[in-house]
Amino acid sequence: MRLRMGHNGNSRTGVTEFQQLWGRWTNLMNRFYGDPKVELLMDTRMGQYLSRHPLLALTVLLFGGMAALPVGLFLSFAFVTIIMTAVGFVFFEVFLLSVGGLTLLSVLPGICIFSVMVSLVVNALYVTISKVVSRYYPRLTKQGKVLDPGESKESECDTSKLEDMQY
Repeated sequence: MRLRMGHNGNSRTGVTEFQQLWGRWTNLMNRFYGDPKVELLMDTRMGQYLSRHPLLALTVLLFGGMAALPVGLFLSFAFVTIIMTAVGFVFFEVFLLSVGGLTLLSVLPGICIFSVMVSLVVNALYVTISKVVSRYYPRLTKQGKVLDPGESKESECDTSKLEDMQY
């Protein structure tokens, strides 16, 4: 701090101003040391050591003050990053679930249409094949029933003739 000299260059005014400044500084330090938390700190070994080594105390104070800003900025950045990650994760999960749901809603009607078409084709083949078999191979069916291998059409006719004769 620069001391101001009086208008006439008298050093006595500079000394009195310095004494006033020193008195204010001493008053401020006495109030500072009177704080209960500071008294607790000064009663520790570290506080007593820093009290005996003021240059080291000033270095620790400057380091603490200068390190507070970068550490605070880093912690703020980390906190904001965590919040953004959580929010982004939620939005990304919602997006993925929406895409999955829309895909499912698109696939299910396709599966439904496919199953109906396959069912129609299988039923058409069944009806067609059964009609073709009953038309071209009548001995294989007896009014929709398959005959036993030992049974034939002739024996059926013979039995029906016998039944007609009995009446």
